[in-house]
Amino acid sequence: MTTRVSRLAPSPTGALHLGNARTFLVNWALARREGWRLLLRMEDLDGPRVRPEAAEGVLEVFRWLGIDGYESVGNQSDDLEPYRDAMRRLAARGLVYPCALTRREIESAPRAPHVGEHELRFPVELRPPDGEPRAFDAEDTNYRLLVDPERLRIDDEFVGSSTHAPFDDVGDFVIWTRRGVPSYQLAVVVDDARQGVTDVVRGADLLPSAARQVLLYRALDRTPPRWWHLPLVIGTDGRRLAKRHGDTRLNSYRERGVPARRVIGLLAFWCGITPERGPLDPDGFLRGLDLARLSPDPVTFTADDHAWLLSETT
Repeated sequence: MTTRVSRLAPSPTGALHLGNARTFLVNWALARREGWRLLLRMEDLDGPRVRPEAAEGVLEVFRWLGIDGYESVGNQSDDLEPYRDAMRRLAARGLVYPCALTRREIESAPRAPHVGEHELRFPVELRPPDGEPRAFDAEDTNYRLLVDPERLRIDDEFVGSSTHAPFDDVGDFVIWTRRGVPSYQLAVVVDDARQGVTDVVRGADLLPSAARQVLLYRALDRTPPRWWHLPLVIGTDGRRLAKRHGDTRLNSYRERGVPARRVIGLLAFWCGITPERGPLDPDGFLRGLDLARLSPDPVTFTADDHAWLLSETT
């Protein structure tokens, strides 16, 4: 039987917060319990947002929480050739095209979405008329994937089945950037495919990305992984946990003297492992994790949660 493989894929663009920790801890516990290999990959292609010191900060937090047993496969920026090779294959098959249009030019198209939407849909009338094979030039321009009008079914091990229509949602999306690096969508597909990843455990906000990534797996003649999209941790305003909700960084709690067992205990409470908040070690989290008890709804980080974390330090 082939060993299944999952991965921890943090982006070193800032400090990890409680929401990140819950997803990583669940991923780690699933891998340990099911006997999966667990890889660690630093996704560091996000240009100016990448902070070199953040990668070491991620490793420190993992050690603090007891997340161990992973195999490091390095940084995405270590070798761009696998992404270039994928682009050459896609270009040779006429599945991608260069696009120098700016966001403002796309917004001014007749069928463009209203300004202010979270993501800009690329109008099909701006697509070049041909879908011919071409050479790939890795510099100075974006490349977009040709997206057909179809509905894709994503079968998720946690949330079940859902359907998505990338053509309607985003249209031809960027997979190579004018900075000379792949977009997130292409990079993650290339890496997961070449590193043998069979199970992707991540936040529910990335569920729409699964459909786009399936298109890329198909275009590259590779098999998509199993998906596990976990509910997000949100603030009391209903939005994904972020700086606007105060300092929820793990390093901040650690520096204030909060024990790791207390953070793990809060995460366990959010996962339905324990009926109330209480300190817990990593092994307790591992033994108690049962995704059948994990609510599919987002978890709200409250002032009471914050106060409980700090209560042992006062």
